[in-house]
Amino acid sequence: MRRPFAFLAAALLVGAFAVPAFAADGDENFTIRDPRITESSGLAASRLHPGIYWTHNDQDKGAYLYAVDSRTGETVARITMTGVGTPRDVEAISIGPDNQIYVGDIGDNDGVQWPYVWIYRLPEPKTLKDQTIRATQYVVKYTDGSRDAESLVVHPKTGRVYIIDKQEDGGHLYAGPAELSPSGTNVFRPVAPVDLWATDAAFSPDGRQLAVRGYFGGLLYDWNDGRIKRSERLSVPLQGQGESVSYSADGTKLMYGSEGTESPVEARDAPGRQDGGAAKSPSAEGSPDSGNDGRLKVGAIAVGGVAALWLLTRVFRRRSS
Repeated sequence: MRRPFAFLAAALLVGAFAVPAFAADGDENFTIRDPRITESSGLAASRLHPGIYWTHNDQDKGAYLYAVDSRTGETVARITMTGVGTPRDVEAISIGPDNQIYVGDIGDNDGVQWPYVWIYRLPEPKTLKDQTIRATQYVVKYTDGSRDAESLVVHPKTGRVYIIDKQEDGGHLYAGPAELSPSGTNVFRPVAPVDLWATDAAFSPDGRQLAVRGYFGGLLYDWNDGRIKRSERLSVPLQGQGESVSYSADGTKLMYGSEGTESPVEARDAPGRQDGGAAKSPSAEGSPDSGNDGRLKVGAIAVGGVAALWLLTRVFRRRSS
């Protein structure tokens, strides 16, 4: 379901003028340089290859995954998945136990209300080079009908797959079966509400926290064996169209990505990280994007305004197509 255009416009413009300034995190931030990656909609930190992040386009000309080196922003491998149909709207990527990559073809850009969606699973390659890898395709349905979703996560300990649907006033966390079956249909059922218009999510490496992001902010939940409990707000940067989030492999950072060419990936300290012996405090209440002191800077306002206009143009173009 899509937000009414006038309301979205107002929200974006308000968000553009409520952006706190953050110091740059140096080499931990990077820009995706590959001109083939124009709609980066998911992000997952490799455990096999330090500094590598896997991403994909929202809609691509094939079933592709890209391995991006965060030190340079350059693509070091493109994976072509075989054994799957033609992807429709690939929105999420996550890495589960045993270095298995899960890809969520779970979106509904065109408002078709698909009767089923797909998840693809493949082993992360040990060698980074352009190659073809056969993936397993799983058919997914929901107990309560068609969903538009952009968030898929795999618990790093149990391997269970979860999806969060994308709804303006907040969606739900859906749990898949304990083990996905490549034959028949895998039914996902709602298990807990999520208080956000979610565009992506990520588990902490230890599986104890679930970070959920949206266009204008984010929330951290304690996992609590699936009985999620809201913990604190996340300091999400304002981006042109914030579509992705991943913990760094060591769990010290949350990496936030955006769609668009030359799209930036911005690092923020993960909640609970110890800096100089003091725990990082939660963000102040108010706007989900508010910082610790809420101070504004002119540069941040200007960037926010440009980002808002870019997203408005993109949403209007999709609605008019």
